[in-house]
Amino acid sequence: MTPDERLREAHAGVVRHLAALRGDFSGMVEASRDSNADDEHDPEGHTIAFERSQLDTLIRQAESRLAEIDAALARLSVGTYGTCVVCGRPIPSERLEARPSAASCVGCS
Repeated sequence: MTPDERLREAHAGVVRHLAALRGDFSGMVEASRDSNADDEHDPEGHTIAFERSQLDTLIRQAESRLAEIDAALARLSVGTYGTCVVCGRPIPSERLEARPSAASCVGCS
């Protein structure tokens, strides 16, 4: 599989994951909109606010991952993909195989 194919596959996967997370978040907000639940003192465990916070964190992580992939695709299009953005040396192919969006070599990470 080429770097372009790996990146595009990863991009599509993150987009799907992000859509599902956003759907979960919207569903949670909608479900609790008309609720008079006292989530501050819920004896059942996690509060609604805690669960929203967890989903928000997962969404931000997925957005960050998507930005990394988009940056790698941009580097690929200008011919700098596979070159460490810190030291300028080639990024080992094993690293790019494991993490196609890598912008730096292991030594500079």
